[in-house]
Amino acid sequence: MLMRNRFELPDLGFGLGLRAPHYDDILREKPELSWFEIISENFLHAHAGYKDFLSELRRDYAFVMHGVSLSIGSTDPLNKEYLTRLKALADFLQPAWVSDHLCFTGVLGKNTHDLLPVPYTEEALKHIAARVRQVQEVLERPLVLENPSSYVSFAGSTLSEPEFLAALAQEADCALLLDVNNVYVSAFNHGIDAKSYIDTIPADRIVQIHLAGHKDCGEYKIDTHDREVPDAVWELYRYTIAAKGQVSTMVEWDENIPSFETLYAELQKAKTFAQRKVREAA
Repeated sequence: MLMRNRFELPDLGFGLGLRAPHYDDILREKPELSWFEIISENFLHAHAGYKDFLSELRRDYAFVMHGVSLSIGSTDPLNKEYLTRLKALADFLQPAWVSDHLCFTGVLGKNTHDLLPVPYTEEALKHIAARVRQVQEVLERPLVLENPSSYVSFAGSTLSEPEFLAALAQEADCALLLDVNNVYVSAFNHGIDAKSYIDTIPADRIVQIHLAGHKDCGEYKIDTHDREVPDAVWELYRYTIAAKGQVSTMVEWDENIPSFETLYAELQKAKTFAQRKVREAA
């Protein structure tokens, strides 16, 4: 496996999100995949049977952990119990990396169960970078942060979102998960150029790419993960791997989950784009 990032984290190839409707298919068929991504919260309190299930899959596949509850952008103290459980799961599963989102999920102890945007200011940058460093000390590994999809922005922001991500990666010395669908959705919603966004992200910080579908509501788009990856996102993915290089890539599909065969076929499209890039470069 080639190492292209400053953390020497591997290029795992192409993977999928591990979702409950597909458990039986995966155990029975052992599909030709390199890795699975789990939602960390689904397994933090899992009983022994689920650990046995993960252990069985771990013999054949690499894993990464992806969280939705870290709330790295909140002003509340970091949740020590959550971090302890996250560390224990990572120690057990030995994932290639642990990721979450650049967002906050609540404040004053209230959880909105949503990924809320943060202001892109120097003050927020220093605050979040310090929290990222704390998390990395607990986990004893780099934290990987994903760019969010967003529908509103803060009038007081002094940096663009990709500028903030690039600065945060440098300041906190963390890695990035580049969600190409989120870039497309947010760029459309805020009237910015998606390719310029991609250009601003430092390639040596990107360790993973997400692809997904979204809902087109005319004047705005919503990140839904409930359908096939649209052509415009595939085109942005093609641009991304041409500009930044191929890294570990997966397709997310979390609502209206189709058959495993349908999801697997979607992943093959990503492989086709990557193979085409290699041929063009030859």
